[in-house]
Amino acid sequence: MTSLVQNVKRSLFFRLFLIFGITVIMFSIILSVSLRRVNQNVNVTDTIPDFFTRNIESIIQDIGTPPNLSNAMRLASELDWSIDIHNPIMRWSSDSENRLNVNDSTYSRTLTGNAEVRTIDNEDIIMVQTGGYDFYLYQRSINDNSFNYLVLYVGVALAAIVLFLNYFMVSKLLDPVRLLKNGAERIRQGDLSFRVKSNRQDELGELTDSINHMADSLQSMLEAKRQLLLAISHELRTPLTKAKLRLEFMPESDEKDRLKEDLKEIELLISDLIEAERLNDEHTVLIIEPTLIAEFVAGVSEQFGDYEGGLEVETPEIDEEFLIDKLRVRLLITNLLNNAIRHGEENPIRVRISFENDQVIIEVADQGEGIAEEHLSQISEPFYRADSSRQRNTGGFGLGLYLCRLIAQAHGGILIIESTFGEGTHITVKLPRHPPDLAAATD
Repeated sequence: MTSLVQNVKRSLFFRLFLIFGITVIMFSIILSVSLRRVNQNVNVTDTIPDFFTRNIESIIQDIGTPPNLSNAMRLASELDWSIDIHNPIMRWSSDSENRLNVNDSTYSRTLTGNAEVRTIDNEDIIMVQTGGYDFYLYQRSINDNSFNYLVLYVGVALAAIVLFLNYFMVSKLLDPVRLLKNGAERIRQGDLSFRVKSNRQDELGELTDSINHMADSLQSMLEAKRQLLLAISHELRTPLTKAKLRLEFMPESDEKDRLKEDLKEIELLISDLIEAERLNDEHTVLIIEPTLIAEFVAGVSEQFGDYEGGLEVETPEIDEEFLIDKLRVRLLITNLLNNAIRHGEENPIRVRISFENDQVIIEVADQGEGIAEEHLSQISEPFYRADSSRQRNTGGFGLGLYLCRLIAQAHGGILIIESTFGEGTHITVKLPRHPPDLAAATD
């Protein structure tokens, strides 16, 4: 018995088998009982009780010939049967509804010398001929249909209850599946700190534990990667500083200029890596201050005013104040415009600032080479570049849009990239008036 209970607790499939097995048994019982009751009610008028077949002569004698109608009515009431009396000059019945037309009955079998069993509408009746009278005895009208329907309705109701209980138990049994789905979605979106809670001991409990362990492993590996990347980035600053210092003592030449450019790119890459890892931390700290956002974005865009293709900045008539980390939003706008200029093919670039539902919407649109559709879902991932050859003259390190997305998310906003290959790219950044951590603190 103990092992059976343990199997039930530990096996989801065994419990499902039990649920459906019990359901089939209960359905069989309900249908069997209902059909038996219906058949009993249908056949209630099929059989003549032995009392009438043995005492038919004494019943007729009590009525008398000529018949005493009062005695006939009394006997019909006591016996709970209907009595019809016919002769050429009279027709009398204790059944006011005349349920059966006894004249249409047909011979079935003989009971006594003057009594026989006749049949009408699959129902047996008794006919006795004596003293010039025909006596007919048959069961009273019973409204069996309503009772049959009641039995049927009760059976259907019980079956519905069983199905509902079955659904409830199966739904309860599969609750962890919904939790696992939500947990897997949270982990897919990057929330590796989320864990699915479950105290189940069956297969779903084991699956929940496996997913939680997987999230633990992923979180540990990503944290180790992050720490390694930060450590390497910090350690590279020392030799980089030494190289820059030695470079200053070199005589001026084209080689020196190229080395300066290379060292500058390495320094930018290290700065971007460190900033990306800081923003990727769940405890990111923003240095926020109230800022007239349209004026700020327009001011950052002005440094790109010498772009040969032309830069158009569209601002609303009335500016609004937002709480932002100015240094990081400046980096966001700068990266977006650098990308637009690099890939704009010297066509006009438009920057548009608008307000909607307590959000600022910053749009940067170019008419350049665009991004192929297969790259759009990954273009904002770290080190991803649509140019698989990764040539330096076709783009940066693949961190620009990644940083833009992290900056927008750190402010509680989103970054949306829309592009058509060969026609241009349209990037939209939506930022709320208050970053989420600050909004929670003020509430």
